[in-house]
Amino acid sequence: MSRIRLEAEEHFLGERIDKYLGAVLSDRSRSWLQKLIREEQVLVNGRPVKASYRMEEDDQIELFLPEPEEPQIPAENIPLDILYEDEDLLIVNKPKGMVVHPAAGHRTGTLVNAVLYHCQGRLSAINGVLRPGIVHRIDRDTTGALVVCKNDLAHRHVAEQLKEHTVTRRYVAVVTGVIREEEGTVDAPVGRHPTERRKMAAGVKNGKRAVTHYRVLRRFREHTLIECRLETGRTHQIRVHMASIHHPLLGDTVYGASKDPYHLNGQALHAGVLGLIHPVTGAYIEVEAPMPEYFQRLLEKLANMT
Repeated sequence: MSRIRLEAEEHFLGERIDKYLGAVLSDRSRSWLQKLIREEQVLVNGRPVKASYRMEEDDQIELFLPEPEEPQIPAENIPLDILYEDEDLLIVNKPKGMVVHPAAGHRTGTLVNAVLYHCQGRLSAINGVLRPGIVHRIDRDTTGALVVCKNDLAHRHVAEQLKEHTVTRRYVAVVTGVIREEEGTVDAPVGRHPTERRKMAAGVKNGKRAVTHYRVLRRFREHTLIECRLETGRTHQIRVHMASIHHPLLGDTVYGASKDPYHLNGQALHAGVLGLIHPVTGAYIEVEAPMPEYFQRLLEKLANMT
């Protein structure tokens, strides 16, 4: 069992402890944290409290976390669309609907299951047994280029480039509404939504800096095809940023309209270009993932409506 010590910041005073812990430990579900509180594994000033306890000045919080179980992730012979591969790196074109790594409800059929089979287990171990080789992610319904690291050396080098914002990442997306300007930038922190934990939001307290540059590629009658260039890589960043300027992605029923008239089964977003410095050779590598068929059909349909 591991222990975490926390001290509430001033702006959390008066907040329920379960909400406070949900904000600080955003990778944990609120129900999981409430269970921890019920089991008296959360102490405030050395004593167990209820979930309704409200934070006070100088509170000292201790959490006792059970050691995580490490399930065996099966290697599965799932075809991969490989854009680049050598002894250190694998760059794949992820299809729509594929989850990147196993999680609750998705133990099989993920990209990790596929690369475990393809690489015969030779993957970096830095992110643990659930995410071998995974150094960054894209959403389940986002398609396109994603790099997988085959060893820890490659992982550390690529992670550092991601941290320094030197990795080239260009996406294409279809947004609702017609964007009038030719290009623009959204510079707004992204963090967990204050009331809807499954969502992210722009401009929230405790959000992390997020910058998305966009430019118009083509305008349709009621939609716009854009290219987005990421400086940072926050969860749902493009989806949240474009929704924040009233141009949510087409098909995004989380941040846009609740209905998807084009039956896209998720947002129209494709990671088209990925470029980075090779961790061993030092050479710059850039790959382009071809636009998926569903995206091409969508553009044709929108063009015929103009």
